[in-house]
Amino acid sequence: MKTKEKSRESLERSIASLEQLISISRRLNSTLEMRPLLQQIVESARELTNADGASILLLESDNTLRFAAASGPDAQLLEITEVPMDSSLAGWVVRNREMIIVEDVLSDPRHYAIQTIDPTQSLLAVPMFFGEQIIGVLESVTTKTRHSFTREDIETLETLASIAAVAVQNARLFEQSDWVAEVVHEIRTPLTAILSYADLLQCSDLDETTRLQFLAIIQQETQRVNNLATQFLDLARLESGRVRMAKVPLNVADMIARAANIIRPTLQDSGQHLEIRILTELPQTLGDDQRIHQVLLNLLSNAAKYSDPGDTITITARVEGQSIIVAVSDTGPGIPPEQLPRLFHKFSRLPGKERKVGGTGLGLVIARQIIEAHKGQIWAESEVGKGSTFYFTLPIVAPAM
Repeated sequence: MKTKEKSRESLERSIASLEQLISISRRLNSTLEMRPLLQQIVESARELTNADGASILLLESDNTLRFAAASGPDAQLLEITEVPMDSSLAGWVVRNREMIIVEDVLSDPRHYAIQTIDPTQSLLAVPMFFGEQIIGVLESVTTKTRHSFTREDIETLETLASIAAVAVQNARLFEQSDWVAEVVHEIRTPLTAILSYADLLQCSDLDETTRLQFLAIIQQETQRVNNLATQFLDLARLESGRVRMAKVPLNVADMIARAANIIRPTLQDSGQHLEIRILTELPQTLGDDQRIHQVLLNLLSNAAKYSDPGDTITITARVEGQSIIVAVSDTGPGIPPEQLPRLFHKFSRLPGKERKVGGTGLGLVIARQIIEAHKGQIWAESEVGKGSTFYFTLPIVAPAM
């Protein structure tokens, strides 16, 4: 019985650590600000390995190591401090491309003493790999007593080092290409969950309820990867101009009704209401039925996600000049004016909504590409506390006789 209890306690600790690691990884979806991400990683490293402090040292272009983030009582003193590659434990990790555990650091000849901080007693350091490239070192240290780091500590620190490497490279890549950087970390998050929960499924003492819960998470995250891949490819093809839009007669009123029928059950489950207002008789035009349907569903889905139970979502359509104007409005919380210009940028999400609202942050970008390919326009108007309205136009084009 004691063996089973220990095994169960170990599993619970592993699950708690995993959940914290996934939480950190998910933050990569909402920001490319490297400093706060690295700070959270070192704080987690210190906590999860029961250490007095933790730090990240990055390999600079001049082949030196520099502290990029630190946690613990001497954290501020370590900021931007350099460490020599050839006479330090961190340098040894980089040169040998492997982790190191030292229980008595002061007696190790590879130790580089920093005079401004308390002497390190014990150390666990792991390389930060990005592919085959080492970009830095993640360390956990004790300064009060000597400490024996465990296999679990090693696995935790190696996972955090992987997350840290992605955070660092994403921030660097973002300076050159936000597209490449975001694709990397968007896919990384669900893959981290899939691999981690798959490992936990191998535990022999899992009860059936927990096993089914883990399987459901794996299925959910696998579907998320599939959705990400689909949208990445879709947007890449749209941006390259390789997608040819069909030119078939479109009945916009019928398209609105079809999209409304698809979204209506979701709104009913959420306690939201849907209204359709066709303000004028809509002329027939030409376009790609499936692509415009995709835009409508995206706008309706977003309105549902960002609205609360009891809110009303309204679809209106009218003719103005030589265009059909379609609008999707909600009575939700609205969007701050400073956020409106970013809505149609890649991977844009409203601050504070990341946990509530899922998705890739690509839906509106894809919608813009589709509408502009139809020679139309798409934009948003909003007022905080009074809801939002997303508009798009389609030029009136008479079908050839």
